[in-house]
Amino acid sequence: MNQDTEKNTTSPEPETQEKQTGKLPFRINLHIVLLSAIVIIVVVCAYKLYKWNKGKPSDYDPNFQTTEFDVEVLDSIIPLAPDKKKEHEDDGVTTILCLGNDPFSLDKGEKGLAQQIAAKSGATVYNGALTGTTIGATQEIYNDGYWMDALSLSYLAKGIASGDFSIIEAAAYCSYDPDFVPTVQMLEGLDMEKIDIICIMYDGIDYINKIPSDDPNDPYSIVAYTGALRTAITALQEAFPYIRIVVMSHTFCHSINEEGNFQNGDRVDLGHGTLSHYLQKELDVTLDCGVSWIDNFYGSINEDNYLDYMTDYIHINEAGKELLAQRFVDCILPQEKNDAE
Repeated sequence: MNQDTEKNTTSPEPETQEKQTGKLPFRINLHIVLLSAIVIIVVVCAYKLYKWNKGKPSDYDPNFQTTEFDVEVLDSIIPLAPDKKKEHEDDGVTTILCLGNDPFSLDKGEKGLAQQIAAKSGATVYNGALTGTTIGATQEIYNDGYWMDALSLSYLAKGIASGDFSIIEAAAYCSYDPDFVPTVQMLEGLDMEKIDIICIMYDGIDYINKIPSDDPNDPYSIVAYTGALRTAITALQEAFPYIRIVVMSHTFCHSINEEGNFQNGDRVDLGHGTLSHYLQKELDVTLDCGVSWIDNFYGSINEDNYLDYMTDYIHINEAGKELLAQRFVDCILPQEKNDAE
């Protein structure tokens, strides 16, 4: 072998290989990669900071004013326990007795609250309300000098439960309201076996007349708003356990001060709490007694809409009565409502 053979077996130099293949080796420069990553991070952070600093357009208008407020309706709907109906024969007709004052009594025609409940539900409705009466009495022991007490709710309920209307009827004859006597006589002759529901609704007159909201020492005190209501419900439940009792709360109203100006009932305490305080006390009684309660103070006619539904500081117009009737039917008689339609 000679030197030429040895040259042929020697591997070519790297430069000769690159030229032969036409390719360059791929080399990574870590400094350039690191620098690029830093630049990208800085750019992204700068963009996000710019975007955050710019913020979003706000819908807030510092000059916007509204009298509207968010409220939570406090309805407490409790069905009558099935065992209460066992000894009562259902005649297939829903019959309602309405007790209360002005919301029911001032209009007993087709546009009245009781008749609108009847029209919207198809039920038979008796209107036993008496104008200007209260839930609470003014005297602990009945006195003829305060004959209106005999027409307050606790006396009326006891008369219905016992069938003794002697004091109630005598008081009705003392009244200048020609509707009192026929209403009491209707209640006296009413067949309570036919009644399925007793609906009780009074406006804010107890608050306006400064009848105490409650008596912590006597939960059945008839000279307190809650005591009289509890006494009335208990008397009716004991006499007629098969009758479902529904209490509809008062609506928003005003009181009138010595200068003749309206005072917001939800803001002014006349001595025993504001109107919403009476509302809460009423709710507490209905929960204690296990009867249904419809919140009209927040759910129907409130501080925000009362101008649309009231004629003055306390009385309700036709639109308001329709609203109250619809609330009653929707809460208590949804099936009858569908049948009536």
